[in-house]
Amino acid sequence: MNVCFIMYPWEQIDPDNDTTLALIKECVKRKHGVAMCIPADLTIRNSVTSATCTVIGRMEKTPSSLKSFYKKAQLREEMLPLAGFDVIFFRANPPLDPIMLNFLDSVKDDVFIMNSLEGMREANNKLYTAAFGDAHSNIIPATHVSKSKRYLIKQIKESESDKMILKPLNGFGGSGVILIEKSAMSNINSLLDFYIYNNDGSSSYVILQDYIEGADQGDVRILILNGEPVGAMKRVPGNDDHRSNVSAGGSVQRHSLTKEEKALCKQIGPKLVNDGLYFVGIDVIGGKLVEVNVMSPGGITYINKVYKLKTKIEEKVIDFLEMKVIDKLQAFDRRTRLRKTVQDA
Repeated sequence: MNVCFIMYPWEQIDPDNDTTLALIKECVKRKHGVAMCIPADLTIRNSVTSATCTVIGRMEKTPSSLKSFYKKAQLREEMLPLAGFDVIFFRANPPLDPIMLNFLDSVKDDVFIMNSLEGMREANNKLYTAAFGDAHSNIIPATHVSKSKRYLIKQIKESESDKMILKPLNGFGGSGVILIEKSAMSNINSLLDFYIYNNDGSSSYVILQDYIEGADQGDVRILILNGEPVGAMKRVPGNDDHRSNVSAGGSVQRHSLTKEEKALCKQIGPKLVNDGLYFVGIDVIGGKLVEVNVMSPGGITYINKVYKLKTKIEEKVIDFLEMKVIDKLQAFDRRTRLRKTVQDA
């Protein structure tokens, strides 16, 4: 099969620990065609949605390590039609660009897209958790999203806890996540000004979330494939930071899913699949769902390392893609045969 990864620039890849690189390497290892582009490379050429792609040359023998693969990969540029691929694997970082999705709308019936465009539109990384909570559910911490400084200050004052988490709606990798305390209320006004009001006069949404006891001990990242957990790790904050994201200085440890975490995965799995969100990363603290990462969930390389897995997670992901492509081709062949039967009648 031929796969196009819509991602971040090749030069920004961490050759030691990059999840996207692990997925690309597995595709190349299986002799699949692989091309990459960034969202800005998408274009319409002669009414055909295309992209200026970086194509990875075929390898007789794929290096065993990610770093060696990254160094030895032979790259060339070529304008290619997106409908010619079997799979478009979306791996770009947040925030989600709605114009980019409009480009992809024209090929969604021709190509299997991971994750689905409809699912990504619905599942804004920080807001999607609200779809799993209601008045009778204890699956998510109390969450407030607003641009109104007055409203947010009111929620902070009314909170039963002295601590809350404040973060930008479109952040990722732990960027901008801070711990606020009522005892430092004099600073909160200026903090909200900084988070809400932009230099160009526009304003941004921020998230205010109840602090979960035990969050200072880290969180659990669970990778979910086709509605089922395929790997997990505990992320522990560094000495001088409350954030547990590895990109923010956190470290990783082995973690076996608790009964509570297994139940959480079972509860949300069917909706993820129904929304076309086949590969996601969820962040869990104290059994509560904090985030659902649908654009470029990471953690594959870290989980592989701490568990020394015999079957690597990227192998399971590419197995799934191959299955989806076969299903799509078989459905096309079946329709073709049935239409011929009708035409010949």
